[in-house]
Amino acid sequence: MVRKGESVRDEDFYSLKIGSVWHHFKGESFAFWMVCAYLFLEYVRPQSIYPAIDILPWTQLAVIGAILGCFTDKTVRWVSSPVNFLLIAFLLVIICSSFLAYFPDVSFKMLDRYYLWIIIYFIIINIVNTRRRFLIFISIFLISSFKLSLSLSITWAKRGFSFADWGLMGPPGFFQNSGELAIQMLVYWPIAWAFANSLKPYISRRLYLVLLLMPITGIMVILGASSRGAQLALACQLLLMNHRHIFKPKILLSIAVVLTLTWSFVPDEQKDRFDTMGQDGTSKQRLLYWENGVEMIKDNPVLGVGYFNFAPYFQRYFPEDLLVERAQLPHNIFIQVGTDSGLLGLIVFLSLLFVGRRLGRQFKASGCEDKQRLIGSCANLSLLGFVIAGQFVTVTYYPFLWIHLALIVALNNSFHGSKKYMQGRV
Repeated sequence: MVRKGESVRDEDFYSLKIGSVWHHFKGESFAFWMVCAYLFLEYVRPQSIYPAIDILPWTQLAVIGAILGCFTDKTVRWVSSPVNFLLIAFLLVIICSSFLAYFPDVSFKMLDRYYLWIIIYFIIINIVNTRRRFLIFISIFLISSFKLSLSLSITWAKRGFSFADWGLMGPPGFFQNSGELAIQMLVYWPIAWAFANSLKPYISRRLYLVLLLMPITGIMVILGASSRGAQLALACQLLLMNHRHIFKPKILLSIAVVLTLTWSFVPDEQKDRFDTMGQDGTSKQRLLYWENGVEMIKDNPVLGVGYFNFAPYFQRYFPEDLLVERAQLPHNIFIQVGTDSGLLGLIVFLSLLFVGRRLGRQFKASGCEDKQRLIGSCANLSLLGFVIAGQFVTVTYYPFLWIHLALIVALNNSFHGSKKYMQGRV
């Protein structure tokens, strides 16, 4: 227990002693409280689960509170990163594309789908600027996701790990649909695994085993969500995670056992979906979206057909290729960006992915602590999961990438931002 006036030791903090962490959190700034509240409200969404409290725009109020709190938080300093420039450049391209769009009214109505993420990104990277703030913030991210993964894993187990057309569904919001829910789990489980293993020297074995439930339940949700793209992305993540040792007999045997057990949990109906991939109605429509999306980019190479104009453009100019009543989004992040903002936007978007990967890889350099090196490298597994699964769903303007970039920049700044913080004097 921390007495009043005492500082919290790093060992107590990394050992996740609730009293020590809470003591530090209470002494933090209003801006940090609000950015943590935003993350909790966005990911757990209690206002959607309990309609009685859904009487105010809670997430917007948390964002406004964080912005106002920055003016009284003396630790807030402008954080420089190449990601900053690319995010603004992407916004400018989107604005230009909206002005020249085939359906400008559609574009301008949807602008908040992107620019709000820029605001949230800058709030996070400038407020989450010490290693202790980062540990608390990433803990909220993981606990919020664990709340989803644990409850849904239990739901799937209760129905005997059986198949359902709707897969598993989260609360109303970004993760309600099973496909988007599975992508959140793809982003979450590698960081959860790194978090547990980076803190292993500081915590008890029992707590370590509890923390391992986070990645385990995350993977279970991916398997139960009935999303073929997410399951393919999971396989790629696991292979990349073990690629250096994959040809060792013990590792090969372990992977074979894990894959066999994993496949045994996949319902027969889901296995049948893999057999019919590319032949069922859903796959055929997506292939038509992709084929015609490429044609849209070829015909409008600079700025595309307009931000969020894919659906109305497809409805008007490719009605013969509609297998459903109304055109949807293209179910591919690169086709979406290319049709939204042309090759200019696609170049900026690819640059964001490249820079995000580079920021994760730099933690492998000598001199980095195990905590940041492990979390940084596993963050690239999260990015890989998003990119692969994103070839089958339209999630460009969901929180996955933008929160990921904010976390990796905040991690870099929190541990390397200043000599003062590197020495742990926070």
